[in-house]
Amino acid sequence: MKTKEAYRKKIETELELVEARFAAFKARGKDLTADARIKHSQLVDDLEQKSAATKTRLKELGEASDDTWEKHKEGVESTWAKLQAALKDTVTMFEKDV
Repeated sequence: MKTKEAYRKKIETELELVEARFAAFKARGKDLTADARIKHSQLVDDLEQKSAATKTRLKELGEASDDTWEKHKEGVESTWAKLQAALKDTVTMFEKDV
């Protein structure tokens, strides 16, 4: 139980940091030109979907029994990695384009 809870808390803490960075990225949208705002909005939607998927997997992990939580861990790690990579790529790409 300790390992499962420690892992869940670790990902939740890291997710909070990513969401803070994501919030800062979202806030930048209001100062953009119309074309850049459209692109920004699409990127925000994609990141929100990835964030929701990560939260769903994390919830499933939290609800899993001690015997099965390791199976859910792989799903959390997969969605978590996709979210982190997408945020990094999006911010980097957007900073170059704008």
